[in-house]
Amino acid sequence: MIDSWRKEHYSFNDLVDIVKLLRSENGCPWDKVQTHESIRRNFIEEVYEAVEAIDDKNPGLLCEELGDVLLQVVFHARMEEDCGGFKIDDVTDGICRKLILRHPHVFGDISVRDSDEVLANWDEIKKHEKGLNSHSDALRSVAKSLPALIRAEKVQHKAAKAGFDWPDIGGAFDKLSEEISELKEAVNSGGNVQDELGDLIFSAVNIARFLKVDPEGALTGASEKFIRRFGLMEEQAETSGKKLEELSLAEMDKLWDSAKRIEAGG
Repeated sequence: MIDSWRKEHYSFNDLVDIVKLLRSENGCPWDKVQTHESIRRNFIEEVYEAVEAIDDKNPGLLCEELGDVLLQVVFHARMEEDCGGFKIDDVTDGICRKLILRHPHVFGDISVRDSDEVLANWDEIKKHEKGLNSHSDALRSVAKSLPALIRAEKVQHKAAKAGFDWPDIGGAFDKLSEEISELKEAVNSGGNVQDELGDLIFSAVNIARFLKVDPEGALTGASEKFIRRFGLMEEQAETSGKKLEELSLAEMDKLWDSAKRIEAGG
């Protein structure tokens, strides 16, 4: 049985056949009982691992992680086919049709000047496909399952297309200051802190949009920077023969400032 599956090189169709076998009556006990819901998180995790390979500029790892993402696509399609739903060929058929429809400048007689016009056409075609008849429909169409920062940016971008936007970044900064004040007031008065904090973060994302900075990437970078500096701070504490938890906050602040200087090459 094993030898019959050994090959020098496997194709996409081999992956489809392997997943079919794993889901069959005589297949894998784990694979054949999975549902869309039970492996939903696996899908998310595999995509993020592929993204990390991109961020690390590691093409070998990216190749491997894309395989894991592809497995998820084939697996979900197989589960649908098992219960009489769509097949993997329907998935590929659908995406091919979508690409042809949304690239009339390649597969039709539409002319475009640049990539901005391509994106504008793409949005208009997408609205027609999905029956989005208003700007509010466009905002509601932004997937709720997206990471919150990405979703906020997409919602703001679509609102801006309707003309609901500050004329310049100054208005966005003023709004951020306003939200900081409202959060402080909520904290002091026992108000809805979560709601006000959400407004504050939403305003910060708006500034990122004006600056053309990816808010998700910016926050990820801030987290990585914090981890590096925390490590330097702990190393300095250990060099002095102490553990961080033995230090006062003032002592840790001094080490933190030192870590910042070390990182900056000072």
